[in-house]
Amino acid sequence: MKKKIIAIVAGGDSSEHDVSLRSAAGINSWVDRERFIPYIVEVSHQGWEAHLEDGSKSPVNRHDFTFVDEQGQTLRPDFVYITIHGTPGENGILQGYFELLGIPYSSCSLLVAAMTFDKFVCNQYLKGFGVRVAESLLIREQPVATEDIVARVGLPCFVKPNGAGSSFGVTKCKTAEDIQPAIAKAKAECDEVLIEAYLDGTELANGVFKTRKTGTVVLPITEVVSHNEFFDYNAKYNGQVEEITPARLSEETTQRVQALTKAIYEILNGSGIMRVDYIITHEGDKEIINLLEINATPGMTATSFIPQQARAAGLEMKQIITDIIEDKI
Repeated sequence: MKKKIIAIVAGGDSSEHDVSLRSAAGINSWVDRERFIPYIVEVSHQGWEAHLEDGSKSPVNRHDFTFVDEQGQTLRPDFVYITIHGTPGENGILQGYFELLGIPYSSCSLLVAAMTFDKFVCNQYLKGFGVRVAESLLIREQPVATEDIVARVGLPCFVKPNGAGSSFGVTKCKTAEDIQPAIAKAKAECDEVLIEAYLDGTELANGVFKTRKTGTVVLPITEVVSHNEFFDYNAKYNGQVEEITPARLSEETTQRVQALTKAIYEILNGSGIMRVDYIITHEGDKEIINLLEINATPGMTATSFIPQQARAAGLEMKQIITDIIEDKI
C-alpha cells in the first residue's frame, strides 16, 4: 500500500513561531514511517516552505498546498497535522483553508479553533454551561480606567493577550500601578487584552483526544508547580517548574476534573488532541474547579504535558498520532 504523505504544519506569525517548530519536531519523531511519509511545513509571513529530507527547503504553492521534493516530484499531502501555536493555525484560519482544499487535518473545526483561541469568548460560552471561570473583562480599543479594572477584578490580577499563548505578554499585576504598563505589553502581542481576577490554588493541565477507534480518551492530570510568580514562558520552556503526573489529587477530585474535561471536549465537539487547564480553589472545605483556558493545539515537544500524560497512561505517542491520522483519512 502506498504510504500517505503527512504535512506537519508549524511556525506561524506570532511570538510562538519557534515553540511551534519544537512541537513539530516532536510530532515528526512519533510519525510511523511504515505507514506515512512526513514533511514539516514551516509557515511564516515570508512564505511557506516544506523541509525536505536532504536539509533543503521547497516553496509551498498556497493555491493547492503542493511542493516539489528532491526528485522533482510534485507532492500534495494527504493529511495535515496542525501544530501552530498562535496565528494562523490556532485561530481557525488554516482550518478554513484546508477545508476549502479538501485536505483532512488533525485539529478541531474552524469555529471551535476560533472560539478557543479567543480566551474571553470561550470562557463566557462555557460559563453558560455551568463551568466556573475567573471574573474578567476584555479591553479592545477603548481605554479603561485603572480604578474601574481594580473594582471589577481586584488585585492581584492577570493581564494577558486575549489571542496568544506560551505566556507571551502576560503580567501578574500586584499593584494598580502595574496595570497600564501590563496592558501595553499585552497589546504588543494582540489587539485585545484580557484581564482576569487572580485565583489562588492548584494549577492543573488535562489532555484529551478522540478517534472512532479509541472513543474519547481523557489522559492523566498534570499538577503544575511553577518556581516563578506564575506559569510563565521560562517555567514552560526553561525548566523553572515542577510538573507532577499524575497530579496529587484525591480520587474524587481526579474523577471530577477528568469528567469536566470530557464534558468540555464534547460541548465543543472537539477533535484531535486538546488540553484543558484549570486551577482548583477552595471555598471552606469545598474544592472549586475553575477553567483557565483551552488549548486546541497544545505543545507537543518530548517534555510537553501531553506526552507526559500519555506515558503515565501507558500509551505511546506514536500510536496516538497514528490513530488520529487514520481516523481522518
